[in-house]
Amino acid sequence: MTQAARAGGDRTAEQPLQPVILGADIGVYALARSFHEQYGVTSIVVAGAALGPVQHSRIVEHEIVADGHDPRQLVDRLLEVARRLPDRRLLLMANSDWLVRVVVEHRDELEASYVVPFLSAELLARISDKATFAQICAELDISVPRTIVQSFGADEPDVAVDLEYPLIAKAASSADYQDVEFEGKKKVFEIASPDELAALWASLRAAGYAGRFVVQELVPGDDTQMRSVTAYVDQRGEMTLACCAHVLLEEHTPSGLGNPAAMITYRDDAMLEQARRFLVSTGYVGFANFDVKVDPRTGAFRFFEVNPRIGRNNYYVSAAGANPTRFVVEDRVEGRAVPPVVVDREVLYSILPHRLLLRYVRDPQLAARVRGLIATRATAHPLRYRRDLSPRRRFYVLAAAVNQIRKFRRWYPEPTDTGF
Repeated sequence: MTQAARAGGDRTAEQPLQPVILGADIGVYALARSFHEQYGVTSIVVAGAALGPVQHSRIVEHEIVADGHDPRQLVDRLLEVARRLPDRRLLLMANSDWLVRVVVEHRDELEASYVVPFLSAELLARISDKATFAQICAELDISVPRTIVQSFGADEPDVAVDLEYPLIAKAASSADYQDVEFEGKKKVFEIASPDELAALWASLRAAGYAGRFVVQELVPGDDTQMRSVTAYVDQRGEMTLACCAHVLLEEHTPSGLGNPAAMITYRDDAMLEQARRFLVSTGYVGFANFDVKVDPRTGAFRFFEVNPRIGRNNYYVSAAGANPTRFVVEDRVEGRAVPPVVVDREVLYSILPHRLLLRYVRDPQLAARVRGLIATRATAHPLRYRRDLSPRRRFYVLAAAVNQIRKFRRWYPEPTDTGF
């Protein structure tokens, strides 16, 4: 009997597939869409609320808990769903760092009913920490920005920072940072002076933060220097899916800073080889998503972090022709080896109106590529799913587009307003 057949108690691979996904953001909807496209199944979404991206959808069923931030409530609801569906083959997915941690920490309870396609708790702790990630990369000769680590807690002193300002500061573990609240909280901080850094440290201590922050050199270059890599590593330790994308524009709101809003998929074997080296060397299994930046001074790839999940913008992989759900289902549910796939199809993935995107893409060559992909309809928006566009869904997609325009006007008002 294969490991896939053993996982999930007495359930067998012949039973109907049932994806169960924790969360309710656009990345969760994208996963549900990919499952629906590949297998024609409706996904069960477990969250504290039916948020806009998954609301009024025909391809999801909602399981709402009273407190979507309470791990015990989430796990109990997952177990309840499993008891109600003894005739289904349950595949559990999560698409935020803290939810992945919830699943991994409760693996012993969940694996009796679910296929749980995530890495071990020990490896999760190592690679999810940006400080440890930088150390592992250095050992594997994978370039990262120079990194200094500041620990918080009782009597932890300020470390000396000998980097040139401005610099970048961010939580070493986004899961540890999830529930910390203070005025001016951001996902990523650009620090202009030692005084600004000292003020951030004071805010974190006052908020009771007890984790670690990393301080890193600022690699120059705008959003278009960023790259995204999505990969899947099977139970044999082989990277069977590899896809990368050239970021055109990121979000610039405090909570969303660094999230790609528009990308073009392409193939870069040198970058993918470094990602493969990291995953294989660490014994990684499951989906992974890397944030990478091309250093314009040298042309070298600078790996920033790896997310232990498929990523918020995972639909770019499906749009480019390699539905990622097939790789996890065939590997973990059906117990079959999948021939490795490296995606090389070029597609424009964007959650922005095309006119807004072109307003911010200033490089003439990139803008020409964007226009060419739009002209040939080689484009994808995760929420614009033809088979799930009820009037209420259409209204939400339109409202989301208008909201993007408002957010960019407020938080990223750099080119001169042209009246779009």
